[in-house]
Amino acid sequence: MGNYFGMQTSTTAMAITVKDLRKRYGDVEAVRGISFRVTEGECFGLLGPNGAGKSTTIRLICGLSEITDGHIEVFGVTAYPGNRELKRRIGVVSQDDNLDPDLTVRQNLELHGMFYGLTSATARARTQELLQWMQLDSKLAEQVRALSGGMRRRLVIARALVSRPRLLVLDEPTTGLDPQARHLVWAKIRELKTRGVTILLTTHYMEEAERLADRLLVIDHGLILEQGTPNDLIERVAGRECLECQATEDETAPLIEAASPLPSIRIESRHDGLVAFGPDLDGMLDLWDRAGIRPASYYRRRTSLEDVFLRLTGRELRE
Repeated sequence: MGNYFGMQTSTTAMAITVKDLRKRYGDVEAVRGISFRVTEGECFGLLGPNGAGKSTTIRLICGLSEITDGHIEVFGVTAYPGNRELKRRIGVVSQDDNLDPDLTVRQNLELHGMFYGLTSATARARTQELLQWMQLDSKLAEQVRALSGGMRRRLVIARALVSRPRLLVLDEPTTGLDPQARHLVWAKIRELKTRGVTILLTTHYMEEAERLADRLLVIDHGLILEQGTPNDLIERVAGRECLECQATEDETAPLIEAASPLPSIRIESRHDGLVAFGPDLDGMLDLWDRAGIRPASYYRRRTSLEDVFLRLTGRELRE
């Protein structure tokens, strides 16, 4: 995109500062005093199950809801509803595409640009550049309803960039996309980061978070559970290796007991067996062999961010 975003920004300045943030809805406290900072130019992932407080936090950062208590700044601008200076700094890609189906691809972007005060000529030039970058320039005159799901998602991202925001908020950016479309979106997000755009990402795809985010914040019930780089979280919360095996309840108890001398191994019982995490599982397997109770079938693999997520937030279904 040429110099579309200008020179790269410094990675030492703060893009987002959240301090002692609280949000109540009546008797329900959706966000319970969280604090974190996002460095300019990084991709920061916000993870949590449904109802964890992610969407509420994003709404507060974007100035779409009143803060009950605490403080938020985005590039030095205080976040609150109606703050136009704040909105000029942020581009939002919501879970829904919320495009106008009665307008063409070009009209959707140009109209959005004019909402941000761009002249028609500037909006037209940026639209053309963004559509070409998103590989949508051949669809310029088509109506949105004629586009595939992947094309619409790319169009929503392009629309969020018309105003040249310094912060791009991506709320579930690849939900429902096929692998080809998802990888294209990932490539574009990486390119945006290299151009100095700060990205705030929420996703339920742990692979997506692991691939894109420089740092992650895991929240649940409005509280911060953990934060760090993807690799740091995997090493610290789960360990390098995971072993899953199917076993009856009677078989599981002696397996757990045999591994008890190894404090670095963490074992969780499941309804159909157990899962073990640790930096190295050879010692546990040796203890099982000595006890003559190694399970007949098991799966040993590297741990992932999904293991971290499930260890922190549990395996129960959320409504």
